[in-house]
Amino acid sequence: MNYILPADDYVGISFWLISMALVAATAFFFIERDRVAGKWKTSLTVSGLVTLIAAVHYFYMREVWVSTGESPTAFRYIDWLLTVPLLMIEFYLILSAVAKVPGGVFWRLLVGSVVMLGFGFAGETGMMAAKLAFWPAMAAWGFIIWEIFKGEASQINAGLSNDHVQKAYRTMTLLVTVGWAIYPLGYFIGYFTGGADAGTMNIIYNIADVWNKIAFGVVIWAAAVADTESKA
Repeated sequence: MNYILPADDYVGISFWLISMALVAATAFFFIERDRVAGKWKTSLTVSGLVTLIAAVHYFYMREVWVSTGESPTAFRYIDWLLTVPLLMIEFYLILSAVAKVPGGVFWRLLVGSVVMLGFGFAGETGMMAAKLAFWPAMAAWGFIIWEIFKGEASQINAGLSNDHVQKAYRTMTLLVTVGWAIYPLGYFIGYFTGGADAGTMNIIYNIADVWNKIAFGVVIWAAAVADTESKA
């Protein structure tokens, strides 16, 4: 087996670049905790945990790809099963930094993300029919989208007087809507249209993780810094 990353393996290179970016983002978020007010520290800690968990998985996924040439589906889902619920919880955390938020918001976002990923994992690993698993996973994603756009979380955000949190919330909803759409699209192409080149799909997924993990955390960091400095 080949464990050396060839110079022309652009998929393997993308895994390496993203893993380094995730490590750098982790260091950045943890260091910046000391710059923001106490009410924002948990949000930045969670952002750092998301990128840390993803970085560890990316090192393993790179090894799987380089040594076997196969898509590291299992590792990718283990990553998502840990990081996506944490990303959903961030909606609750940023609202809680400036307002009292019912626990139901936390649990609906958490459970919705776990259900979505659970069915996706079951479909892609053969635990159930891939085409059958796709629909409840999409329903769970639709529930999440509804909650952040029209549900209680959205209503709380609309009633805030804090412009920094409102702006961050709107940007985060855009990231979830556009960025996360890449994953079910890849699933649909893979199982409903005869499949796609594994290398291309992995590069797309890797780029999507930069958008959905690093950029997501940067949005929260920017809101935390702006809000902290406005109170100074």
